[in-house]
Amino acid sequence: MSNKAVFLDRDGVINVDHGYVHKIEEFDFMPGIFELCQHAKRLGYKLIIATNQSGIGRGYYTEDDFLRLSEWMKVQFEENQCEIDGLYYSPFHPEKAQPPYLKKSDCRKPAPGMLLQAIKDFDLKPSDCIMVGDNETADIQGGINIGMDTVFVNHLNVAPTLPATYTITHLKQLEEIL
Repeated sequence: MSNKAVFLDRDGVINVDHGYVHKIEEFDFMPGIFELCQHAKRLGYKLIIATNQSGIGRGYYTEDDFLRLSEWMKVQFEENQCEIDGLYYSPFHPEKAQPPYLKKSDCRKPAPGMLLQAIKDFDLKPSDCIMVGDNETADIQGGINIGMDTVFVNHLNVAPTLPATYTITHLKQLEEIL
């Protein structure tokens, strides 16, 4: 049983971020995501998705829409021999949401709640995990906050503002890091 995990943000890491993606026909997998996840699985990592989904709170789509898309997405990973072990999401936003989602939540990255829940559920140590994300203020800061190594997927090739453990421009580069 693995006691290490790769935490993946969804939009911008697993799929192309088209903005509040919630339909299968809008969902385009990022180049290299399945190969990366297959590699991680071969090395004994669990795969855990940790994603802020304020589109639910903003009323752009429902939790049922999100969960339906997530089930479809997980099937695609299974069909590519890299099963997702866990999925955690936060529908909340402190300023731009409708009740009951309008609140500051400890599960919305960079707050630690979502990541810590997964750590507890899978009996992991943060130092044995890596957070992969394309948003420095949410994903990278969230990983840093609990002592994970972090990988900033820098699609825009801009100067990072936070001290991510690694900065990459393509998922293939992460295979060399694991």
